Order: sequence, then C-alpha cells, then structure tokens
Amino acid sequence: MSSRKKKKPVKAKAKQKAGGKKAQAMAKPARNLDAHAKIQAARVPASVLDQLVQEATVVRNHAYAPYSGYMVGAAIATRSGAIYVGCNVENSTFGATICAERGAIMAMVAAGETEPIACAVVTKDGGSPCGICRQVLAEFARDMPVVLVGLAAAEGESGTVVHLSELLPLAFRLQH
Repeated sequence: MSSRKKKKPVKAKAKQKAGGKKAQAMAKPARNLDAHAKIQAARVPASVLDQLVQEATVVRNHAYAPYSGYMVGAAIATRSGAIYVGCNVENSTFGATICAERGAIMAMVAAGETEPIACAVVTKDGGSPCGICRQVLAEFARDMPVVLVGLAAAEGESGTVVHLSELLPLAFRLQH
C-alpha cells in the first residue's frame, strides 16, 4: 500500500458514452515503458475516467463478499471505447476468489478485446489492486491510468489516479 498517493476528490460528471472518436484518438494503449508511452497513457480524457468511476461504483453493488465484506467494483475502458466491468466474487476456499479487476479483464477478453486504456477500482477505502490483479492488468497494458476511489461514508468520496507502471514497475513478461 506504500504506492498510494495523497487522495484527491473524484467527481463523477455527466453520463457520457466513453470512447467516441476523440477518446480513441487520444487514448492509445501504452506498449513501452518509455516517456512516449507514459504521455499516451496520460491522454485518457477525464470524462472517460469519470465514466469508469460511475460504472465501477454501480457494479460494486453486485459484489459477492460474504466472508470479508470487502466489496470491490472495477471498470476498464478499451481503445475501441467500450467499457467492461467486474466485481469481486469470493469463495469459501479463498483461492478460488475472483477479484473485480480480473473479472473486468475476463469480460474484456471474452468480448474479443485486448487493449485497455484505463481502469477504475472502487472500494470502501480506496484500496489498490492486489498483486495478481496488477500482473493481469500488465499483461494487456504496460501503463495506463488507474483511478482508485474510496466511498467511506464519513469521509465522502475520495480518490487518486496512479499509473499501472507505478503499481507494478517490474512486471513479469514472457518473450513470445
């Protein structure tokens, strides 16, 4: 959790369809960890990030977390402008639990897409993706903005934007 930055308010703006020609032109997936890739990852429009937060907040309500009570929603935007969502689904064997981020990635791949440009994760406290989820996200994007949002009632909604390359700076990669 040491990679978390100071939280800043995150506001969900008008409901807009993520993507469109402007978003597609501005949000290419970053494939290299060079300066150009980081600039490209930073070009995801705020409206797309806001839409991801909205979608992740909604799907979080469907999480199945009877053991931990820790409900998580995730939303991923792709280069095509589509948004895929996932929520955590716990299992009594714990190892069979599926995290929200991996659920969203599975939905993306099942739909035939493999180029995420941004991700939002909504929890009660702004928690960041676990190590497995970071590695799975890094399989498809070396860098992209990841919005971390906490919904703690006493504090109100808060969040921060980090980059996947900050969360997992030395991602494992097989050469193929």
